[in-house]
Amino acid sequence: MIRINLLPHREARRKQNKNAFFRLLILAAVFGAAIVLAVGLFISTKISEQNQRNTFIKAENVKLDEQIKEIASIKQEIEALKARQQAVEDLQSDRNQPVYLLDELVKQVPEGIYLRGFKQEGQKVSMTGVAQSNERVSELLRNLGNNSPWLERPELIEIKAGTIGQAKDLKRVFEFTMNVGIKRQRDKDKSAAVAGNAVTADKAAMLVPKDAGSKAAADAGGRGAGVDAPKKP
Repeated sequence: MIRINLLPHREARRKQNKNAFFRLLILAAVFGAAIVLAVGLFISTKISEQNQRNTFIKAENVKLDEQIKEIASIKQEIEALKARQQAVEDLQSDRNQPVYLLDELVKQVPEGIYLRGFKQEGQKVSMTGVAQSNERVSELLRNLGNNSPWLERPELIEIKAGTIGQAKDLKRVFEFTMNVGIKRQRDKDKSAAVAGNAVTADKAAMLVPKDAGSKAAADAGGRGAGVDAPKKP
């Protein structure tokens, strides 16, 4: 017996396909929403962790700033202590400066010069006196600048002609005023060390034979000539 289906099977299949499409669409939407939520949750977690790190770094920076301030204050205290120590050492060494000054003046003042007075202010000494001639003043300047380990940088402030004595004892002289610096012990030691190094270098240079360079050059030239010269048959 032949069976004939008179139902609209095409409409039923279309309806089934449509329902399947909607189910797939809903499933894809749910899956997509789940992915979006998972990614959002992951990103929010990372942001929270980074915020915690930033907070930790800020707190550590605050601590470091405080430590830097403490270190800066400690450095200032150290510098102040060094300055005080240097001042005490300078005061201790400056106690002997008048003795060195008088000793050097006795050694360096040439004949024909008479000092009327001198005054020390810090590391500068002002002197006044009379000289028989300008040459004597120049000699005093050279002695103070070149021959004294304690005195340095002499500077002539004023020199003028004058007279001393009366009647037959009247003499023509030159009145002068000059400044000169006096060294501290540490400055003197530093100058002595520099001078010692210079002397050592000069001695080392003197130990090198004068003809060593020319001899080496001559030997090198001779060897070169021996290599390059053509052999005779």
